[in-house]
Amino acid sequence: MSDAPRPTAEITLLGRHYVIACNSGEEHKLDRAARYLDRAMHGIHAQNNLLGSERIAIMAALNITHELLEALDERRSGEQSLDRLSERLERALASGPTPQQTSGE
Repeated sequence: MSDAPRPTAEITLLGRHYVIACNSGEEHKLDRAARYLDRAMHGIHAQNNLLGSERIAIMAALNITHELLEALDERRSGEQSLDRLSERLERALASGPTPQQTSGE
C-alpha cells in the first residue's frame, strides 16, 4: 500500500468548500457533478430555506437518483424497441425474395 497522498480537488456546495479525493485527469468530471449537485441543492434550498444542509443534500441525492433511474428506464425501453425492430428487419430479409426472383430469372 502506498503512503503517497491521493490527488484531491476542491468543490463548492451551497457556498461551502470541500476537498474531495479525485483521480488525476478526472477533475473535470468531478467539477461537472459538483455543479449539477450544487444547482439541485440550491433549488431545494430556494423552496425551503429552513432545511439544513444535510437534509437538502439527501433530498437532492434522491431527486438526482430518480432522474438517473428514469433515464435508465428510457434507455432500456429504447434498446428493447431497437431489438424488436432489428428482429423484424432480420425476419423480413430472411423471408424476402431471393436475388434470382427479383431479376426475373
